[in-house]
Amino acid sequence: MIDGFKKFISRGNMIDMAVGVVMGSAVTSVVNAIVDSLINPLIAMVFGKPDMSGLLAFTFNGATVSLGAILGALLNFLVIAVAVYFFILVPINKFRDMTDAMLVKAKLKQEEDEKAKEPEVSPEERTVELLAEIRDRLAAADHDLTLTKKQAIAPNNP
Repeated sequence: MIDGFKKFISRGNMIDMAVGVVMGSAVTSVVNAIVDSLINPLIAMVFGKPDMSGLLAFTFNGATVSLGAILGALLNFLVIAVAVYFFILVPINKFRDMTDAMLVKAKLKQEEDEKAKEPEVSPEERTVELLAEIRDRLAAADHDLTLTKKQAIAPNNP
């Protein structure tokens, strides 16, 4: 039972998920700092309020609806999405592409090395191989023709 749990924890996708959670929390703190130190002061300069939670809010029958809080959450989400895309996904994909290109290049080099190790066949040897192949095909065709003639000549006795 413990061994199964160890296998589950040490699988690659579980480790990737843990790294993603850690990176997500780090990105969240950076985005929150950007929102608190840059975006909210810009909003305060434009709308006269320090954050968007009170912006576009109205109260009806004791219930307060704050569209500004929703806009703030959407803005926070967009900033996080942009940060994750440009600072995590783009570099990872670029690194993956470079790695794939290097692997293809190494494979091609290995194939070229293997071809270089194979001995070159001289034109005379190649001619002999081709003539032997032609001879074998002619012999097979002649054999097929002989069988066909024998079958045509032999009477069909039921």
